[in-house]
Parts: sequence; structure tokens; C-alpha cells
Amino acid sequence: MLTGLSAGIFYILAGLILGSSVMVVSLKNIFHSALFLVLCFFGVAGIYILLSAEFLAAVQVLIYVGAITVLMIFAIMLTAKLYNAKIRQSNEQVVPGIIIVAALLVATVFTLSKTAWKLSFQTAEVQSTVGIGRQLLTAYVLPFEVVSVVLLTALIGAIIIARRE
Repeated sequence: MLTGLSAGIFYILAGLILGSSVMVVSLKNIFHSALFLVLCFFGVAGIYILLSAEFLAAVQVLIYVGAITVLMIFAIMLTAKLYNAKIRQSNEQVVPGIIIVAALLVATVFTLSKTAWKLSFQTAEVQSTVGIGRQLLTAYVLPFEVVSVVLLTALIGAIIIARRE
């Protein structure tokens, strides 16, 4: 249960995440939407830190903020037609979208209210970033290396496809 300062930080981060996510989907300028997406990702990393999951927070910042969002911003900036001030995002499906979101909200609230939540007062086993790194490089070294080879192959394939154009 959150109390005191941690509860205040949680509510600030939750408000930041909700506000920035609303801005991501409601802004007309796609570049500004991408910047608010960065803010949303940083808020999620803050929630991970609050939950004592430092490894997930670091991965959130490195992968989502550092790689995916920067890639999106570069794609927006390098594509002249997308960054032109005269081109705006538009959505003609506002009414069906609102109806679907309202139905999902009602289903979620109903499900959450009918769920029997089991509370445990046992503390979870703390996994530090050092422990996760040690496991990755000892017990899980083969899957770790296989994933790195697959990612390297995908990168080389992307370079070959891009050079053909």
C-alpha cells in the first residue's frame, strides 16, 4: 500500500502519464505528439523506479525513450511531407472511437469491481540489476547470445534493403 511521499509521487507520475498520453492522441502536430510520448515513457519509468524495478526503468528509458522515440522523431523530421506545417493529422472516426472507448471503459470498470483481489503481506524476493545481469551472463547466456545474433541479422537485412533504394 502506498503511503506518504511515495503515494504523492505515484499520483504525480500517474497524472503526468495520463495527461501526456491524452496529448499524444489529441494533438494535430505529429512531432508534438512524439515529444509527449517521450514524456509518457519517462513517467512509466518513474513508476518502475517507485516499484523498485530499476532494471525495467533502465530498459524503459534505453529502449523506448532512447531508441524507438528517437527513431520516430528522426523519421518525422527526415520525411519532409510529414513535418510540413500545412499537413495535419485528422481523424474522421471520432464518434465510433468514443463509443468503443466508452464500452471498453465500462467493461474494465465492471471487471475490476467484480474481481476478488488477494492481498499478500509477504515481501517479494528483491532482484537487483546486478543479479539480473549475472543471470543473463551465466544461466541464460545462450538465449541472450541467440537474441543478439537475431537482432544483428535484422539490422544487416535492414541495411541491405535500404541500400537497394
